Order: sequence, then structure tokens, then C-alpha cells
Amino acid sequence: MTNTDIFARYPDEIRIERRPNGVLLITLNRPEQLNSLTMPMFEYMADIWVDIDRDPQTRVAVVTGAGRGFCTGMDVSQPDPSLDEAIALMETERRRLNNLITMDKPLISAINGPAVGWGLSMGLLADISVAAENAVLLDGHTRVGVVAGDHSSLIWPLLVGMAKAKYYQLTSARLDGAEAERIGLVSLAVPQDAVLSRALEIAGDLALGSQQAIRWTKRSLNTGWLTNALPQQELSAALETLGFAGADYLEARQAFRDGRETRFPSAHAVDDEALAQSRVGATTR
Repeated sequence: MTNTDIFARYPDEIRIERRPNGVLLITLNRPEQLNSLTMPMFEYMADIWVDIDRDPQTRVAVVTGAGRGFCTGMDVSQPDPSLDEAIALMETERRRLNNLITMDKPLISAINGPAVGWGLSMGLLADISVAAENAVLLDGHTRVGVVAGDHSSLIWPLLVGMAKAKYYQLTSARLDGAEAERIGLVSLAVPQDAVLSRALEIAGDLALGSQQAIRWTKRSLNTGWLTNALPQQELSAALETLGFAGADYLEARQAFRDGRETRFPSAHAVDDEALAQSRVGATTR
């Protein structure tokens, strides 16, 4: 059954399918864009976790992506967000985080392909993450001139420790699913063609287990983390929002559209000033 009941309002870009025993499959459905999200989709992805929690037919949820990608975060081919839109996105981000990590019902991510930015954060914030061994995982925020927000600064240190978190977040280095499993970033890494079936298998097992015991175990595990998570989220979201109005972010977006390398103004400002001064010195000698 597709797009029924409480989920009828969701657009075709977020496909909802009921599976046996109370398993709900959520598929981000923009395969040509590697399931990157438009601004309206961000709003829906803040609400969906509340709807899952209050839906009496759902016991466990699985989220995946259509085609060869999981989710590559914000669709950077869309028009640049205004400052007001960026602030609205920050408010939505608070709801996305709150609703996702306070949801009682278990969430499993089936990371079947590239996962970037918010897409990767969503996959890692799931209670159990199943990644393709060859899936490309990339935080990516610093590559486009913004702070590693989207909850990534919260979950990475918790999963892999501060040293690995700083390496991957400051450099925006890529890793694959196999390496992610090795360092503890994801729960499991499996061959690409087995990702969804393995995630659904785990979901089916959870759906037939003691629902109260499973949900309260999740709640007890998350309680300590939540004490510090929300204040940190406020800071990272605010700094990320400021970045959306900055010259570095605008340059990264334009470089993407032009198909060229990014030349961040903040990285070259000192060099340009020094070059200008050297030219002035040369003309006065």
C-alpha cells in the first residue's frame, strides 16, 4: 500500500510503502539527482518522524534512496537560498533533529549509494545503519564553505571519536561503507545488492520483538546523549546558517554550476592582499 493514511500528504519525491508486520519503507525518490532534497522536502523530512511515531500501523521504519544514491543533501542546483530561507531552514533543522532522535520507534537506514551532507547525517542518526560496502560517504560541508551542521558535529564524535570526526569533517575526505564499518561509523556494511534486503530483514525482526522493550531501550541509550546534543545543535545550525550568506558558499555554488574548481575568497584573501602589496612595492622601486 502506498501513500495511505497519515502519509497521504507526502509528495512523490518521498515514497511511502507499508511492508508486512508493521514495517514502513521510506524511499527518497529523486534518483536523477541522487535523491538530493529541495527546500520543501526538508520540511517534510522534519515532519515524517512525528508521523511515524503516532502511526498505529508502524512498528519500525526503514529509509533508503531510489536508484544508485541514498541522499546527497541539499540540491545545490536549486536557486541560492536567501538569508530568510536559510534561517527558516535552520528552524526546520532543529525540528528534524528533535523529531528524529526523540522518535520512540526504531529507524534503520539502508545506505545504498552516495550519502552526503544531511543525507549522511540522516543515515548515521538512524538507530541501525546498513551501508553498501562501496557506497561513498562524505560530510562535505566544508567543501561548499559552510559549517558541518546537519547534526554531523553531534553524531560523528559519538560514533568514531573526536580524532576521526575532526579528520573527516575538517577535510571533507571521502570514505566507503567498508571503511565506515571498520571505524564504527555505520552498524553494518554489506554488498550493494543486499543493502535493502538486509535492512528490511533487521526491521522485520524488530517488528516481531517486544515493542515496549525495544523502544525503551532506544530511549535509555539516547537519554545521556540528548543532554548535550541540543545546545550543540543550536550552535552548529546557527553557524551553518551564517555560512549560507557568506562569499565562500556563494562561490562554491557558482563553481558547481560552472563546472570548475572552487576558489574560496576566505582562502585567497591574504594571498591576494600580499600580491597587491608586492605589485605596489615593485612600482615604487
